[in-house]
Amino acid sequence: MNIALVTGSAGLIGSESVTFFSNKFDLVIGIDNNLRQYFFGKDGNTEWNRSRIQESFSNYKHYSADIRETAELEPIFKEYGADIKVIVHAAAQPSHDWAAKEPFTDFSVNATGTLNLLEMTRLHAPQAVFIFTSTNKVYGDNPNYLPLIEQETRWEIDNNHPYFKNGIDEQHSIDHTKHSVFGASKVAADIMVQEYGRYFGLKTGIFRGGCLTGPNHSGAQLHGFLAYLMKCAITGIHYTIFGYKGKQVRDNIHSHDLVNMFWHFYQNPRSGEVYNAGGGRYANCSMLEAIALCEKITGNKVNFSYSETNRIGDHIWYISDLTKFKSHYPGWDWEYGLEETLVQIHDGIASRLTESHK
Repeated sequence: MNIALVTGSAGLIGSESVTFFSNKFDLVIGIDNNLRQYFFGKDGNTEWNRSRIQESFSNYKHYSADIRETAELEPIFKEYGADIKVIVHAAAQPSHDWAAKEPFTDFSVNATGTLNLLEMTRLHAPQAVFIFTSTNKVYGDNPNYLPLIEQETRWEIDNNHPYFKNGIDEQHSIDHTKHSVFGASKVAADIMVQEYGRYFGLKTGIFRGGCLTGPNHSGAQLHGFLAYLMKCAITGIHYTIFGYKGKQVRDNIHSHDLVNMFWHFYQNPRSGEVYNAGGGRYANCSMLEAIALCEKITGNKVNFSYSETNRIGDHIWYISDLTKFKSHYPGWDWEYGLEETLVQIHDGIASRLTESHK
């Protein structure tokens, strides 16, 4: 039997992985205990998504295990380990601001949880390909010290800089920088996944995501900005822009395109390899530009205000350079542009809101 195991399986990337792998593996095992609801309240509740994938895929099996507890993980790995071909580790505490409130919880989920999964893999499924969803926050606020220029609707890097053409590459330093508590816990996990590849020889891939987005995101104020912004545009909920004049830039990658990167890596894996993963120059926007797109798609004015206080460690400008991944896996490319992705997000949110009011 060929098995794919996915953590955070009811979240955005986890559920996309379940969908993608459901017709490629005999069984897809999901691990998710809906901790996102604890982090973000009702907006973060992923039960609707768990129910959706359970109803949609007959070869999906769900476990509400806590990745912080090896006692809950080990029975799963002992039962299925020999047949597990790929592990997508997408479970995480993903918010800067939330991490500062509960550093122990943040670190236990992001760092200790990742170590637990790596060790379970080493002991019970050493031939499996281990894919880790890291973050561009491992670079801390180093990108903020690049030569940035203020334009009408966005910050942009000086066009003479090497990063102008394609964005920030994997050689950008992760040292001597302010990461935020969240960024630091993800650095610990990121380095450990590399080490299990380089030291123990496991087939591990680290994907440092920009903004990951898509129609199945349970967007909340503290995480998932495009999904939450679109929800605000649809419902009239107030939205707050934090700092940088609303001109901060992010690249955005559709969850399908990211999981397709995972699939390409799985078919020809490496050990301890690191890739930046985002929308690159193909799909990026500033906060002001995102608001304009949401207003265009919904026909509504977004109810927003501006706060001069930026989030600690937040990026002013970040665009991922995917040159390295594309050179290793030339068959991969983006399928979804920014506006197309936002339309999908709009339709998904509108559909769920309609269902909730029935």
